Amino acid sequence: MERRTPKGFLNGKTLIIAVVAIAFVVLVIVTARYYARIFAPNVNTEEVQPADLYIYTGSTLDDVVQTLRDSNLIRNTDSFIWLARRKNYDNHVNPGHYVIDPGMNNNELINLLRSGKQTPVNVTFTNVRTLPVLASVVSGQLEADSASIEGLLNDERFLSSLGMNRYTIPGLFIPNTYEFYWNTGARGFVERMKKEYDRFWKGSRMKKAEKIDLTPVEVSTLASIVDEETNMTDEMPRIAGVYINRIKRGIPLQADPTIRFAMGDFTIRRVLKKQLEIDSPYNTYKFAGLPPGPIRIPSIVAIDAVLNYEHHNYYYFCAKNDFSGYHAFARTLAQHNQNARLYQKALNRRKILK
Repeated sequence: MERRTPKGFLNGKTLIIAVVAIAFVVLVIVTARYYARIFAPNVNTEEVQPADLYIYTGSTLDDVVQTLRDSNLIRNTDSFIWLARRKNYDNHVNPGHYVIDPGMNNNELINLLRSGKQTPVNVTFTNVRTLPVLASVVSGQLEADSASIEGLLNDERFLSSLGMNRYTIPGLFIPNTYEFYWNTGARGFVERMKKEYDRFWKGSRMKKAEKIDLTPVEVSTLASIVDEETNMTDEMPRIAGVYINRIKRGIPLQADPTIRFAMGDFTIRRVLKKQLEIDSPYNTYKFAGLPPGPIRIPSIVAIDAVLNYEHHNYYYFCAKNDFSGYHAFARTLAQHNQNARLYQKALNRRKILK
């Protein structure tokens, strides 16, 4: 006799299968959604090059999200926020400079930012005259603002801890390119420069300075004058030699750049007699020897020109009347005066009066 499956039993089995199938589909959909939130590429893949992300000190998760939005670095901020909170990133926001690769997923991005493993930046400063300009240049490359750097460079107690003062501090900075973490503050920057200064003067340069009976600051001071006298690097050792000769003989340096510095105007092309009377310790027409400190941040090439100055018998020089940028050198005052008259006539012809 044929056995028949009860109708109700068949319907119940079908229902169970249907429910399981639906549950499986839902599970797949939910899993796919979670997977996409975590592992699907979310960093904007329209950019083919890595992008720079800067996170300021004290930033919150909201600040980071706003920066990502403003920079158009990620496509879906909601999924980033969702995972960031589950990974507790909002309590581990580390400032710094991070390099974000195209196609990174949320998990990779958040792990990078939570780790604090930032990418260093190169800080470069060259051909800088004044400390305010230095502060401005550096603040454009680090998180530290120019006001905090300037303030520190005017703090006598802090300068004293570095073995410097307000006159000598320009000599601390050796123009070059240095690797820093972007979120370095003002104090961290200056203290790092002190280490670089000590490293720079360690060894052969210190021996050369001692041989010519000058301290590193005095070398930097003379180098700053040489820097202002000429842009011709091949001429720097000869100019340095003139000043060394005058120092040895006790003759005032009579360096026009020190007058420009004392007057606070480097644009002066023709120093006049009345300007030579300015009351300033930097007036090398009034006072023999070196001024109290560098008149600018000296270049490495000028420092080395002083340390390796040319030995000769010149005591005078003035700009050549062909305006080539080079100078005419003289052993005697009579020769110098003749060279100076030629240059003054050239200035008059060009109507350069100041």
